Order: sequence, then structure tokens, then C-alpha cells
Amino acid sequence: MAKKILIIEDDQDINDMLRLLLTQNGYETVSAYSGTEGLLVHGKDIDLILLDIMLPGKNGDEIIKSLKEKNPVPVIVTSAVHDVRKKVDMFALGADDYITKPFHNEELLARISVRLRNNTSQGGESKLTYKDITIDKDDYSVICHGKQCDLSRLEFDLLAILMENIGRTCTKTSIYDRVWDYESSADDNALNVHISKLRKKLKECNPDEDYIETVWGIGYRLKK
Repeated sequence: MAKKILIIEDDQDINDMLRLLLTQNGYETVSAYSGTEGLLVHGKDIDLILLDIMLPGKNGDEIIKSLKEKNPVPVIVTSAVHDVRKKVDMFALGADDYITKPFHNEELLARISVRLRNNTSQGGESKLTYKDITIDKDDYSVICHGKQCDLSRLEFDLLAILMENIGRTCTKTSIYDRVWDYESSADDNALNVHISKLRKKLKECNPDEDYIETVWGIGYRLKK
């Protein structure tokens, strides 16, 4: 099931841009244009909130606590304010992340992916299935086409992040953060090499299937 993101942003153009970006990347969205409306539409079906600070009526910093009380999902603050003290204040109020405008779409998508992953890792499913592949995150086992597929830790993590995001493109930034934790060894060449090894091992299990496709300049995703 697609994750649902609540966009609380009073600027119509920015709200529309965010909604289009997110839906193109496999998310469901709900839009609100004021703090009061955001509180009204927020509920148990929301998985993450994008919250602008400067809103008509109640400002973003005034409603974070109330949003968390209704459903304690990750809140990513979006703001043109670069002041460090403001960022610290927002974290103290309960914000999980803070991104300044204007931001790059890839960075926003990566931050969303990380926050959703961190939020679900505490009680998420240990077993994931895609086509004829099943992975178990508890014992790092992979079954592909009825055969045991022996993967390295990096290859397993690559497959896991792709299977956690079926229908969405995993950006290189989000993969680096998840698999390499931004280590200096993370670069395009290292990623390409490990993706190639993963593809080869899956192909050995099922020669008739290609599971992973490249989204040039952006990242990778599982074939639909």
C-alpha cells in the first residue's frame, strides 16, 4: 500500500508542485492550505507530514504538538528561514527534519524515504515479497524462484530498499544513506558494481526474469 503524505502549504503553486512530485514517485497525498485545515485532515491514515512554517491562522510551529498528538508520524518542516536557532526551535517542538526552500526534489524525496523507513523499522514487516523473490530481514535470507540466493550485506540491503519501495524510484542519495550511511566509499561506481552483482545473482536463480531497472540520472527501481 502506498504511503500517504499530508502537505500543509498555503502557497497553491508549491502545494501543487509537491503533490505532483510525490504522486509521480508512488505516494498518495492530501493537501491542506492552513494550519487549522491541516489539523482537521490529519488522521491515522497519514504516514508523514510536510509542514510549512508560515501559514495563515495557526503557524506551523504552533500546530506541531497537536499534529503529533493526533498521530505521531514524522514531520518534515519546509521553510525559507535558514536561521539555525529557528531550526533548533522546530526540532525542540517535535519536528523530525527541516529542509530549507528552495530545495532539490531528489533531496526532499531522500529525506522522506529516510523518515518513513526510520518510522516503520521499529515494527515493520520482516518478510518482503516481490514477484518470486522473498526476503527475510531477520535472518538476511533471500529466496528467488524457489532457490536460496546468497547475497553480501550490501547486496541484501540494496534489494531490501528496492523491495520496501515497490512502485517508486529509489534515488542514489537515499540508497547511499541507507546502504552506505554516507560513508566515503559511496559513489556511483560502487553503487553500479553492487547493483550489477545483485542482478547477476538474481538472474542465476531465474534466467527468465529481469527484476531491477535503471532510472537514468536518478537511481533504481523494481520493474512493474
